[in-house]
Amino acid sequence: MTILATLTPKLAALLLAPLLLTGCAAVRVPAPMPANELFSDAAFKPPSEPVGAADLFTLSPAMRDYLRSPAFASLVRSQGAQHGLVSALYQKGELKLEYESSKTRTAAETYEAGVGNCLSLVVMTAAFARELGVPITYQNVMVDHTWSRTGNLYFGSSHVNLVLSENLTDFMRTYQKSRATLTIDFLPPKDAESYHTYPLEERDIVAMYMNNRAAEALAQERVNDAYWWAREAVKQNPNFITGYNTLAVIYRRRGENALAERVFRAALEREPENTVVMHNLAPLLAALGKTAEAEQLKARLAVIEPYPPFYYFNRGMTAMEKGEYETARGLFAKEVKRAPFNHEFHFWLGIAHWRLGDGRRAHEELKLALDTSTTATSSERYSAKLSQLKGGARKRTY
Repeated sequence: MTILATLTPKLAALLLAPLLLTGCAAVRVPAPMPANELFSDAAFKPPSEPVGAADLFTLSPAMRDYLRSPAFASLVRSQGAQHGLVSALYQKGELKLEYESSKTRTAAETYEAGVGNCLSLVVMTAAFARELGVPITYQNVMVDHTWSRTGNLYFGSSHVNLVLSENLTDFMRTYQKSRATLTIDFLPPKDAESYHTYPLEERDIVAMYMNNRAAEALAQERVNDAYWWAREAVKQNPNFITGYNTLAVIYRRRGENALAERVFRAALEREPENTVVMHNLAPLLAALGKTAEAEQLKARLAVIEPYPPFYYFNRGMTAMEKGEYETARGLFAKEVKRAPFNHEFHFWLGIAHWRLGDGRRAHEELKLALDTSTTATSSERYSAKLSQLKGGARKRTY
Protein backbone atom coordinates (compact mmCIF):
# COMPACT_ATOMS: atom_id res chain seq x y z
CA MET A 1 0.00 0.00 0.00
CA THR A 2 1.30 3.48 -0.83
CA ILE A 3 0.40 6.55 1.19
CA LEU A 4 0.86 9.90 -0.56
CA ALA A 5 3.28 11.72 1.72
CA THR A 6 6.39 13.52 0.56
CA LEU A 7 9.66 11.89 1.35
CA THR A 8 12.17 13.49 -0.99
CA PRO A 9 15.26 14.97 0.65
CA LYS A 10 16.17 18.33 -0.76
CA LEU A 11 19.70 19.32 -1.75
CA ALA A 12 21.11 15.93 -2.40
CA ALA A 13 23.71 17.34 -4.78
CA LEU A 14 25.33 20.75 -5.02
CA LEU A 15 26.79 22.44 -8.09
CA LEU A 16 28.70 25.61 -8.85
CA ALA A 17 27.28 25.83 -12.37
CA PRO A 18 24.04 24.68 -14.00
CA LEU A 19 24.96 21.24 -15.30
CA LEU A 20 24.58 17.54 -14.70
CA LEU A 21 22.91 14.97 -12.51
CA THR A 22 24.49 12.50 -10.15
CA GLY A 23 25.73 9.43 -12.04
CA CYS A 24 25.95 5.81 -10.99
CA ALA A 25 28.95 4.31 -9.28
CA ALA A 26 31.06 2.26 -11.66
CA VAL A 27 33.80 1.42 -9.16
CA ARG A 28 33.91 1.75 -5.40
CA VAL A 29 37.09 2.11 -3.40
CA PRO A 30 36.69 0.11 -0.17
CA ALA A 31 38.94 2.22 2.05
CA PRO A 32 38.08 5.93 2.32
CA MET A 33 40.83 8.53 2.14
CA PRO A 34 42.02 9.49 5.63
CA ALA A 35 40.02 12.43 6.95
CA ASN A 36 43.11 14.50 7.72
CA GLU A 37 43.80 14.61 3.98
CA LEU A 38 40.34 16.00 3.20
CA PHE A 39 39.64 18.39 6.07
CA SER A 40 41.20 21.80 6.72
CA ASP A 41 39.77 22.98 10.04
CA ALA A 42 42.31 25.80 10.41
CA ALA A 43 40.99 27.50 7.25
CA PHE A 44 37.56 28.09 8.81
CA LYS A 45 36.24 29.86 11.87
CA PRO A 46 34.34 27.85 14.49
CA PRO A 47 30.66 27.28 13.65
CA SER A 48 28.08 29.78 14.86
CA GLU A 49 25.69 26.98 15.82
CA PRO A 50 25.96 23.45 17.21
CA VAL A 51 26.88 21.02 14.44
CA GLY A 52 25.74 17.42 14.77
CA ALA A 53 22.78 15.08 14.67
CA ALA A 54 22.52 13.87 18.26
CA ASP A 55 18.96 15.23 18.57
CA LEU A 56 17.85 14.53 14.98
CA PHE A 57 15.29 11.87 15.97
CA THR A 58 14.64 13.07 19.53
CA LEU A 59 10.98 13.57 20.42
CA SER A 60 10.05 16.81 22.15
CA PRO A 61 7.73 16.83 25.18
CA ALA A 62 4.94 18.08 22.90
CA MET A 63 5.44 15.11 20.57
CA ARG A 64 5.26 12.69 23.48
CA ASP A 65 2.11 14.38 24.70
CA TYR A 66 0.58 13.93 21.26
CA LEU A 67 1.38 10.20 21.29
CA ARG A 68 -0.41 9.94 24.65
CA SER A 69 -3.44 11.96 23.48
CA PRO A 70 -6.89 10.29 23.37
CA ALA A 71 -7.23 11.06 19.63
CA PHE A 72 -3.98 9.32 18.75
CA ALA A 73 -4.66 6.40 21.08
CA SER A 74 -8.01 5.91 19.38
CA LEU A 75 -6.37 5.73 15.95
CA VAL A 76 -3.85 3.16 17.16
CA ARG A 77 -6.59 1.02 18.72
CA SER A 78 -8.74 1.06 15.62
CA GLN A 79 -6.03 0.85 12.95
CA GLY A 80 -2.91 -0.44 14.65
CA ALA A 81 0.29 1.50 15.28
CA GLN A 82 1.42 1.31 11.67
CA HIS A 83 -1.71 2.66 9.96
CA GLY A 84 -2.68 4.81 12.94
CA LEU A 85 0.58 6.74 12.72
CA VAL A 86 0.14 7.45 9.02
CA SER A 87 -3.46 8.52 9.53
CA ALA A 88 -2.48 10.86 12.34
CA LEU A 89 0.39 12.48 10.48
CA TYR A 90 -0.78 12.66 6.89
CA GLN A 91 -4.45 11.74 6.44
CA LYS A 92 -6.44 13.22 9.29
CA GLY A 93 -4.80 16.62 9.04
CA GLU A 94 -4.62 16.98 12.81
CA LEU A 95 -1.05 18.27 12.73
CA LYS A 96 -1.63 20.41 9.63
CA LEU A 97 1.81 19.64 8.24
CA GLU A 98 2.85 21.64 5.20
CA TYR A 99 5.73 21.25 2.78
CA GLU A 100 8.34 24.02 2.96
CA SER A 101 11.80 23.51 1.50
CA SER A 102 13.89 26.39 2.85
CA LYS A 103 15.30 24.54 5.86
CA THR A 104 16.01 20.96 6.89
CA ARG A 105 14.73 20.45 10.42
CA THR A 106 15.07 17.87 13.17
CA ALA A 107 12.04 15.79 14.12
CA ALA A 108 11.15 18.12 16.99
CA GLU A 109 11.64 21.28 14.92
CA THR A 110 9.42 19.93 12.16
CA TYR A 111 6.66 19.06 14.61
CA GLU A 112 6.82 22.47 16.30
CA ALA A 113 6.88 24.44 13.04
CA GLY A 114 4.24 22.33 11.31
CA VAL A 115 6.29 22.60 8.12
CA GLY A 116 9.31 20.90 6.68
CA ASN A 117 11.05 19.79 3.56
CA CYS A 118 10.85 16.18 2.53
CA LEU A 119 13.83 14.95 4.50
CA SER A 120 12.48 16.65 7.61
CA LEU A 121 9.19 14.77 7.19
CA VAL A 122 11.08 11.48 6.79
CA VAL A 123 12.96 12.14 10.00
CA MET A 124 9.88 13.15 11.98
CA THR A 125 7.89 10.13 10.79
CA ALA A 126 10.78 7.83 11.65
CA ALA A 127 11.08 9.38 15.11
CA PHE A 128 7.41 8.71 15.86
CA ALA A 129 7.66 5.17 14.46
CA ARG A 130 10.69 4.37 16.61
CA GLU A 131 8.88 5.57 19.72
CA LEU A 132 5.94 3.32 18.88
CA GLY A 133 8.20 0.36 18.21
CA VAL A 134 7.23 0.21 14.54
CA PRO A 135 10.14 -1.17 12.47
CA ILE A 136 11.27 1.19 9.72
CA THR A 137 13.30 0.87 6.54
CA TYR A 138 14.62 3.80 4.54
CA GLN A 139 14.75 3.33 0.78
CA ASN A 140 16.41 5.18 -2.05
CA VAL A 141 14.01 5.42 -4.99
CA MET A 142 15.64 5.30 -8.41
CA VAL A 143 14.04 8.35 -10.02
CA ASP A 144 15.59 11.27 -11.86
CA HIS A 145 16.94 14.06 -9.70
CA THR A 146 14.96 17.27 -9.36
CA TRP A 147 16.89 20.51 -9.77
CA SER A 148 16.52 24.00 -8.34
CA ARG A 149 18.82 26.96 -7.86
CA THR A 150 19.70 29.74 -5.46
CA GLY A 151 21.88 32.41 -7.03
CA ASN A 152 24.74 30.62 -8.76
CA LEU A 153 24.31 27.44 -6.72
CA TYR A 154 22.34 24.59 -8.27
CA PHE A 155 20.79 21.90 -6.13
CA GLY A 156 19.76 18.40 -7.13
CA SER A 157 17.27 16.44 -5.03
CA SER A 158 17.15 12.67 -4.84
CA HIS A 159 14.17 10.65 -3.62
CA VAL A 160 13.75 8.39 -0.62
CA ASN A 161 10.73 6.80 0.98
CA LEU A 162 9.98 5.16 4.28
CA VAL A 163 8.64 1.66 4.84
CA LEU A 164 6.78 0.84 8.07
CA SER A 165 6.56 -2.84 9.04
CA GLU A 166 4.37 -4.66 11.50
CA ASN A 167 6.03 -5.40 14.81
CA LEU A 168 5.44 -9.15 14.99
CA THR A 169 5.92 -11.30 18.03
CA ASP A 170 8.31 -14.27 17.88
CA PHE A 171 5.29 -16.61 17.68
CA MET A 172 3.82 -14.66 14.74
CA ARG A 173 7.16 -14.67 12.90
CA THR A 174 7.22 -18.42 13.09
CA TYR A 175 4.02 -18.72 11.07
CA GLN A 176 4.24 -15.60 8.91
CA LYS A 177 7.05 -15.52 6.38
CA SER A 178 6.96 -11.79 5.66
CA ARG A 179 5.72 -8.73 7.46
CA ALA A 180 2.93 -6.59 6.11
CA THR A 181 4.50 -3.30 5.12
CA LEU A 182 3.25 0.21 4.51
CA THR A 183 5.25 2.45 2.18
CA ILE A 184 4.98 6.19 2.69
CA ASP A 185 5.74 8.00 -0.54
CA PHE A 186 4.73 11.19 -2.32
CA LEU A 187 4.71 9.55 -5.72
CA PRO A 188 1.30 8.32 -6.94
CA PRO A 189 0.86 4.62 -6.05
CA LYS A 190 1.06 3.51 -9.68
CA ASP A 191 4.32 5.41 -10.22
CA ALA A 192 5.86 4.49 -6.86
CA GLU A 193 5.41 0.78 -7.49
CA SER A 194 7.19 0.98 -10.86
CA TYR A 195 10.49 2.34 -9.53
CA HIS A 196 13.35 0.24 -8.25
CA THR A 197 14.55 0.88 -4.71
CA TYR A 198 17.43 -0.11 -2.50
CA PRO A 199 17.64 0.11 1.28
CA LEU A 200 19.45 2.91 3.06
CA GLU A 201 21.01 2.82 6.49
CA GLU A 202 20.14 5.39 9.11
CA ARG A 203 23.64 6.84 8.78
CA ASP A 204 22.77 7.65 5.16
CA ILE A 205 19.80 9.70 6.34
CA VAL A 206 21.97 11.42 8.94
CA ALA A 207 24.58 12.27 6.30
CA MET A 208 21.85 13.66 4.03
CA TYR A 209 20.63 15.86 6.88
CA MET A 210 24.11 17.23 7.53
CA ASN A 211 24.72 17.80 3.83
CA ASN A 212 21.43 19.68 3.56
CA ARG A 213 22.42 21.91 6.44
CA ALA A 214 25.77 22.57 4.73
CA ALA A 215 24.11 23.46 1.44
CA GLU A 216 21.56 25.71 3.14
CA ALA A 217 24.31 27.53 5.03
CA LEU A 218 26.31 28.00 1.83
CA ALA A 219 23.27 29.43 0.05
CA GLN A 220 23.08 31.99 2.86
CA GLU A 221 26.80 32.81 2.47
CA ARG A 222 27.59 31.27 5.86
CA VAL A 223 30.69 29.53 4.51
CA ASN A 224 32.20 28.66 7.89
CA ASP A 225 29.04 26.93 9.10
CA ALA A 226 28.71 25.19 5.73
CA TYR A 227 32.20 23.72 6.11
CA TRP A 228 31.54 22.19 9.52
CA TRP A 229 28.24 20.65 8.41
CA ALA A 230 29.81 19.19 5.24
CA ARG A 231 32.76 17.92 7.24
CA GLU A 232 30.40 16.06 9.54
CA ALA A 233 28.49 14.60 6.58
CA VAL A 234 31.69 13.09 5.18
CA LYS A 235 32.82 11.97 8.63
CA GLN A 236 29.43 10.38 9.37
CA ASN A 237 29.39 8.42 6.11
CA PRO A 238 32.64 8.23 4.08
CA ASN A 239 30.74 6.60 1.19
CA PHE A 240 28.26 9.47 0.83
CA ILE A 241 29.66 11.08 -2.31
CA THR A 242 27.33 14.07 -2.20
CA GLY A 243 29.03 15.14 1.02
CA TYR A 244 32.41 15.16 -0.73
CA ASN A 245 30.99 17.27 -3.54
CA THR A 246 29.53 19.81 -1.12
CA LEU A 247 32.77 19.97 0.87
CA ALA A 248 34.77 20.59 -2.32
CA VAL A 249 32.36 23.33 -3.45
CA ILE A 250 32.86 25.03 -0.09
CA TYR A 251 36.62 24.88 -0.51
CA ARG A 252 36.21 26.43 -3.94
CA ARG A 253 34.08 29.22 -2.52
CA ARG A 254 36.78 29.92 0.07
CA GLY A 255 39.51 29.90 -2.59
CA GLU A 256 41.12 26.66 -1.37
CA ASN A 257 41.41 25.26 -4.89
CA ALA A 258 44.04 22.62 -4.17
CA LEU A 259 41.89 21.18 -1.40
CA ALA A 260 38.82 21.33 -3.61
CA GLU A 261 40.62 19.36 -6.32
CA ARG A 262 41.74 16.75 -3.80
CA VAL A 263 38.20 16.21 -2.52
CA PHE A 264 36.64 16.10 -6.00
CA ARG A 265 39.21 13.49 -7.02
CA ALA A 266 38.52 11.48 -3.88
CA ALA A 267 34.84 11.47 -4.84
CA LEU A 268 35.59 10.33 -8.39
CA GLU A 269 37.74 7.49 -7.08
CA ARG A 270 34.56 6.12 -5.55
CA GLU A 271 32.17 7.09 -8.36
CA PRO A 272 34.18 7.61 -11.56
CA GLU A 273 31.16 8.76 -13.59
CA ASN A 274 29.48 11.01 -11.05
CA THR A 275 28.57 13.80 -13.44
CA VAL A 276 27.91 16.36 -10.72
CA VAL A 277 31.46 16.01 -9.45
CA MET A 278 32.85 15.89 -12.99
CA HIS A 279 31.10 19.09 -13.90
CA ASN A 280 32.41 20.91 -10.84
CA LEU A 281 35.94 19.59 -11.32
CA ALA A 282 36.26 20.64 -14.98
CA PRO A 283 36.29 24.45 -14.47
CA LEU A 284 38.49 24.01 -11.40
CA LEU A 285 41.10 22.16 -13.46
CA ALA A 286 40.98 24.95 -16.03
CA ALA A 287 41.47 27.56 -13.29
CA LEU A 288 44.48 25.60 -12.04
CA GLY A 289 46.03 25.64 -15.50
CA LYS A 290 45.33 21.97 -16.22
CA THR A 291 43.67 22.85 -19.49
CA ALA A 292 44.13 19.55 -21.34
CA GLU A 293 42.64 17.51 -18.52
CA ALA A 294 39.77 19.97 -18.18
CA GLU A 295 38.94 19.64 -21.88
CA GLN A 296 39.07 15.85 -21.69
CA LEU A 297 36.63 15.92 -18.79
CA LYS A 298 34.28 18.27 -20.64
CA ALA A 299 34.34 15.99 -23.68
CA ARG A 300 33.51 13.03 -21.51
CA LEU A 301 30.64 14.93 -19.92
CA ALA A 302 29.26 15.89 -23.33
CA VAL A 303 28.99 12.19 -24.20
CA ILE A 304 27.46 11.13 -20.88
CA GLU A 305 24.91 13.96 -20.71
CA PRO A 306 24.67 16.29 -23.72
CA TYR A 307 21.62 18.19 -22.36
CA PRO A 308 22.18 18.67 -18.62
CA PRO A 309 19.75 20.25 -16.14
CA PHE A 310 18.94 23.92 -16.89
CA TYR A 311 20.42 23.52 -20.39
CA TYR A 312 17.28 24.80 -22.14
CA PHE A 313 16.38 27.16 -19.31
CA ASN A 314 19.65 29.10 -19.46
CA ARG A 315 19.32 29.46 -23.21
CA GLY A 316 15.75 30.57 -22.72
CA MET A 317 16.85 33.29 -20.31
CA THR A 318 19.41 34.49 -22.86
CA ALA A 319 16.66 34.64 -25.49
CA MET A 320 14.43 36.62 -23.09
CA GLU A 321 17.20 39.16 -22.55
CA LYS A 322 17.44 39.59 -26.33
CA GLY A 323 13.69 39.99 -26.68
CA GLU A 324 13.39 36.72 -28.60
CA TYR A 325 10.25 35.62 -26.76
CA GLU A 326 9.11 32.97 -29.23
CA THR A 327 12.47 31.21 -28.97
CA ALA A 328 12.45 31.57 -25.20
CA ARG A 329 8.96 30.08 -24.97
CA GLY A 330 10.05 26.99 -26.88
CA LEU A 331 13.14 26.51 -24.71
CA PHE A 332 11.24 26.97 -21.43
CA ALA A 333 8.62 24.50 -22.66
CA LYS A 334 11.33 21.88 -23.14
CA GLU A 335 12.51 22.32 -19.56
CA VAL A 336 8.95 22.13 -18.24
CA LYS A 337 8.41 18.91 -20.17
CA ARG A 338 11.34 17.15 -18.53
CA ALA A 339 11.01 18.84 -15.11
CA PRO A 340 7.27 19.49 -14.61
CA PHE A 341 7.57 20.22 -10.89
CA ASN A 342 10.13 23.02 -11.14
CA HIS A 343 8.23 26.19 -10.30
CA GLU A 344 10.85 28.49 -11.83
CA PHE A 345 10.44 26.87 -15.25
CA HIS A 346 6.67 27.34 -15.14
CA PHE A 347 7.08 30.96 -14.05
CA TRP A 348 9.32 31.96 -16.94
CA LEU A 349 7.26 30.02 -19.46
CA GLY A 350 4.32 32.05 -18.20
CA ILE A 351 6.25 35.29 -18.62
CA ALA A 352 7.18 34.30 -22.18
CA HIS A 353 3.51 33.65 -22.95
CA TRP A 354 2.65 37.02 -21.44
CA ARG A 355 5.24 38.80 -23.57
CA LEU A 356 3.72 37.15 -26.63
CA GLY A 357 0.24 38.34 -25.69
CA ASP A 358 -1.17 34.98 -24.62
CA GLY A 359 -2.76 35.89 -21.29
CA ARG A 360 -4.65 32.64 -20.84
CA ARG A 361 -1.60 30.42 -21.11
CA ALA A 362 0.44 32.86 -19.06
CA HIS A 363 -2.14 32.55 -16.27
CA GLU A 364 -2.04 28.74 -16.50
CA GLU A 365 1.74 28.60 -16.16
CA LEU A 366 1.87 31.14 -13.33
CA LYS A 367 -0.77 29.11 -11.48
CA LEU A 368 1.39 26.00 -11.95
CA ALA A 369 4.40 27.96 -10.67
CA LEU A 370 2.42 28.84 -7.56
CA ASP A 371 1.19 25.27 -7.09
CA THR A 372 4.69 23.78 -7.37
CA SER A 373 6.55 26.45 -5.36
CA THR A 374 8.30 25.14 -2.27
CA THR A 375 9.07 28.27 -0.25
CA ALA A 376 6.97 31.08 1.15
CA THR A 377 9.07 33.65 -0.74
CA SER A 378 8.46 32.11 -4.15
CA SER A 379 4.77 31.61 -3.39
CA GLU A 380 4.38 35.29 -2.54
CA ARG A 381 6.16 36.27 -5.73
CA TYR A 382 3.96 34.11 -7.94
CA SER A 383 0.80 35.24 -6.18
CA ALA A 384 1.75 38.85 -6.86
CA LYS A 385 2.35 38.13 -10.55
CA LEU A 386 -0.99 36.35 -10.81
CA SER A 387 -2.70 39.34 -9.24
CA GLN A 388 -1.02 41.64 -11.76
CA LEU A 389 -2.13 39.43 -14.61
CA LYS A 390 -5.71 39.27 -13.38
CA GLY A 391 -5.75 43.04 -12.98
CA GLY A 392 -4.47 43.58 -16.48
CA ALA A 393 -1.15 45.00 -15.25
CA ARG A 394 1.83 44.64 -17.54
CA LYS A 395 5.38 45.30 -16.44
CA ARG A 396 8.48 45.27 -18.58
CA THR A 397 10.82 43.64 -16.06
CA TYR A 398 10.52 40.55 -13.85
